[in-house]
Amino acid sequence: MGKIRILVLDVLKPHEPSILNIAQSLSDLEGIEGADIDVYEIDSKVENVKITLQGKDIPFGIVKKNIEDFGAIIHSIDKVSCGSVIVDEVHTQQD
Repeated sequence: MGKIRILVLDVLKPHEPSILNIAQSLSDLEGIEGADIDVYEIDSKVENVKITLQGKDIPFGIVKKNIEDFGAIIHSIDKVSCGSVIVDEVHTQQD
């Protein structure tokens, strides 16, 4: 099975812990070289965030558990790149 190199997740999280804590925790996981979190919507009790991870072999099960340990849930997997090379997205006329 191909190794996950890039993973983009849509996540719903409580206001605390901060995205700083979550990003640091995810970037410390084995197989992950970098983590980026963007807040794109804030409600009275929760935040919607986009989490982008990059690495040589991202362990999805461990990532999911780590996110859930912070009281957050994954809404969707929005992008995934697997294999020995990262393939650039190609824009077509439909885009």
